[in-house]
This record gives sequence, C-alpha cells and structure tokens, in this order.
Amino acid sequence: MEIEQVEKEFNDLAQQEGITKAFATYAANDGVIKRKGKLIKGKQAIAEWYQKDSKPNESLTWKPDFIDVSSSGDLAYTYGTYIFSSVDSTGTARENTGTFHTVWKRQADGSWKFVWD
Repeated sequence: MEIEQVEKEFNDLAQQEGITKAFATYAANDGVIKRKGKLIKGKQAIAEWYQKDSKPNESLTWKPDFIDVSSSGDLAYTYGTYIFSSVDSTGTARENTGTFHTVWKRQADGSWKFVWD
C-alpha cells in the first residue's frame, strides 16, 4: 500500500536525518501542523518551527495503526501511536507517547505529502 510505504519512509527519514528534515520533506506546500496549541501553516513555516523547537538528543518514531485512502485515490488519512524520546541536560532520558493523525494528499507529481499532522 502506497501510504503505508510513505509513512515508513517519513518515519525512517526522521530516524536517519532528524525530525526537522523529515517534516520539511513530507509537508505539502500548504501543509498545517498543530503544535503547542498553535497552527503552523505552510511548508516553510513548518520547517522553521522545527528548526527552532528541535533540540539535540530528540527522536520521534511512529507507525500507523489505521490507513484509509479515498476512492478517488488523492486523499488519505492515517492514525496510530508515536513515541517522542529525549535526553535532557542532566542526562535523564524521557519518553512521551501519544496518538497522531495525519491527512495525506497526492501532489501533482504523484507523490504524497501531508496537509495536516
């Protein structure tokens, strides 16, 4: 399934090159994320937010538990669980878990990018 593969590649990029790179790569130009109670709109704003907010020793992993694709094949959504891990300045490891929901839209070039995360 295409979306399952896209989610895997998105997650893998976050592991290999960092959260900032992954979200900047997979955001649609008109993508939106909600972080800390605020909407961040647009690919550039998302990249800037992650550049400012991300810290060393942070990682994010996730895997969808559910995937649905529209009958037209141009929209999809996923949800599942994530694990956000970090190590603070004292060396204490922290782990937060939660649920994610992502809306994907097929782009003009055929690729999938998220429009909501």
